[in-house]
Parts: sequence; C-alpha cells; structure tokens
Amino acid sequence: MLFRSLLLSLALAVVASGFAGCGTDDDEVAVLETNYGRIVYEFLPEYAPKHTAAFRQMLSEGFFDGTKFHRIIKGKIVQGGDPNSKDDDPSDDGLGEPSQPRIPAEFTTQVKHQRGIVSAARKGDDNDSATSQFFICLDDEPAYDGKYSIFGRVIDGMNVVTLMANAPTQTEPRYRERPVDPVRINKAYLSTRAKLGLPPKSAEPELGASNTNAPAKK
Repeated sequence: MLFRSLLLSLALAVVASGFAGCGTDDDEVAVLETNYGRIVYEFLPEYAPKHTAAFRQMLSEGFFDGTKFHRIIKGKIVQGGDPNSKDDDPSDDGLGEPSQPRIPAEFTTQVKHQRGIVSAARKGDDNDSATSQFFICLDDEPAYDGKYSIFGRVIDGMNVVTLMANAPTQTEPRYRERPVDPVRINKAYLSTRAKLGLPPKSAEPELGASNTNAPAKK
C-alpha cells in the first residue's frame, strides 16, 4: 500500500505540472464491464487533473475489478469504487480503507453535475477526503456543483447506468440504498475510443449548463 501511495503521489505531481500546459490524450477512456452491461466514460483533466491521474492509475492496476456499486439513490446517483465492497459483508461498504491515498479537492462551477457526469465521492464535509469512490449522475444535480470533484462523463452505456439505478434496494433502513442483488464491476480498465469504435471527442457536444448537452438516453 505504501508503494502504491508513492506511485499515486508521483502521478499526481506529474499530472498537475503537465496537463495544464500540454493537453491530454482525448482518445483514452475508462471501461467498466458490469453484470448489467458496459459503461464507458471519458476523462475531464482540464477540470480535475489530479483526480484524472489517480483514477487512471487505479484503472491501470485493476483496482476496481470485483468492486460493487453499493449505493443507489433512485433518480439521482449510483455510487461505487469502495474496495470494502469486494466481499459479501455490506456493513463496511462505503466506509473506505483508512490507508487509501487521498486526492485533494478540485471543485469547479464551470462544469455542472448533469446526467452522465462522473464525480468523486468524499467523506462528509472533508473536501480533501476523496479516494477511489465515485458516483454517476442520473439527472441534473445542481446541489453538488462546486462541492464534488467532477473528473469524467459517460459517453456510452447510460442505459446500463439507468438499469442499475432501477435495481431493487434493501428495505432495512440502514441499508436502504444498497441493492438487493450485487451490482458488480467485473472488470475495469483503460482503453481508447478507436478500439471501442466510438467517435472522437471532437465529434461530441461540449459540456454546458443545460442537460441538452448531456449524453443521450439509450
């Protein structure tokens, strides 16, 4: 874990110094192969370079393989990425591992929490407590703007996210946001738009304040 923390710190330093002036590889995307189907999201390093670097590294290491989407707030978000969710004990899902490297907050109001936005979860009011957990928006969530670090946007598979969001959740009050049956990430990795047969980034609409620019429902 110490070695991974050092690697993450190095990646964050490199990205913080390089992305702002050099641009990014717009072809690279994240692929989440779930038991509901495939989700693909692009990175937004121009708004959150440190989060982009951290999640790219975790994806390259296979960190998310076997994790679950442990939290569903119907009509709002689905949340996953906690290493604790790999086992069959739901009691610690969402709590995270204390030894995980933290990612400093990168809040912006230039990008809005719209349908398809991928943003970093954090602990309570601790702005700099993001680690590996993330959520995907099902609709516009203006209350999150400027309070959570947006680092990605779903470009393929929002139909899959919608299916997840409609999964039955448990009735016990403390687990009411937990799916009854596991919503699992079988494999998560980096790929490219070209390999997946997706259009280049330049062919997509720009992010804006209106959900008319959000990914289309499929």
